[in-house]
Amino acid sequence: MINPEFGAFSVAERLRSLPEHDPNDAVENAVLSRLAGNWDRRATVRRREETLDDLFEPDRPDFPVALLPFRNHPTYLGLDDEVKAKILAWGWVAFNKNVMDIEQYVVNPGFSLIAKGAFDTGLGDSMTIAVTQAMVDEQYHTLMHLNASAVTRRQRGWRMPESALPLGHKSRRHAHRLASAETAEQEALVSLAFTTVAEISINAHLDLIAEDHEIQPVNRMTAVLHNRDEYCHASIANTVVQEAWKRLTTEQRDYFLTALADGMEAFSAHDFTTWARVLDVLGVEGGGAMLRDIRNASGTGRLLQDFSGLRQLCEELDVLGSVPFDWSTVTTETP
Repeated sequence: MINPEFGAFSVAERLRSLPEHDPNDAVENAVLSRLAGNWDRRATVRRREETLDDLFEPDRPDFPVALLPFRNHPTYLGLDDEVKAKILAWGWVAFNKNVMDIEQYVVNPGFSLIAKGAFDTGLGDSMTIAVTQAMVDEQYHTLMHLNASAVTRRQRGWRMPESALPLGHKSRRHAHRLASAETAEQEALVSLAFTTVAEISINAHLDLIAEDHEIQPVNRMTAVLHNRDEYCHASIANTVVQEAWKRLTTEQRDYFLTALADGMEAFSAHDFTTWARVLDVLGVEGGGAMLRDIRNASGTGRLLQDFSGLRQLCEELDVLGSVPFDWSTVTTETP
């Protein structure tokens, strides 16, 4: 059963406000000020916010070079510095879009099903309220990432519209999996599986930015602030799955675990389709061949490697050996 304090404080109270922040941290405070200001001034959401722009440091990269799947390829290494800088700026815009796509097309639809009682968890009003508040929370996160990309565009003077990029790989994989479902019940299980992967692994995904102190401080702090709420959301997802699991049939469990593994593959992968689009927009000669080289190389590795939370969940459900996923390819140390 759910811990009574889970709904009463750890979740419901935690989700009633904007992410907690240190008012003495100029960058952190500016990010939240922009967020709150936008929320109150919806008609002027695109208005220039001096406090954020003034914190921009033009000599810092917008995105970690370590996250480029082609960072060691001769074609990339041979590019001039301006093109490399544009690739990193696009990388940040793409990262934000990917996060926003996940929130809008994967997580919120999954939370909506949970709130409507689709999985018969028996968790009651506390969980319904917590999940609904989490859905509102995800909208704040979307606005945070929109703001961060907008600052980058203004300061760099490069257009870089999100509309130029395809739907993020994780959301595309989710859509494909939903399309393959044969019943509404299977669709719900796919949604639950991908939402679970998203909410339990998003902390590690955001850490790829939040733990890099060499990039733009506004960018790093956007990930830090988003991450704080996601620890709470991970608890919600974990609790829901454990309660729903008790009521699933053997056939439903098998289907859920297959979808869970598919979600894990999607969330750990580099988005080569998006990178192909970025390189095409920038006119990088040999960009397509470079990506083919990387994709065809053995041991290319994963973008996201820390699946500790998901492994712990599978251990608690006693299904670690039943999930069709190669755990040896990721990090699964206990947090």
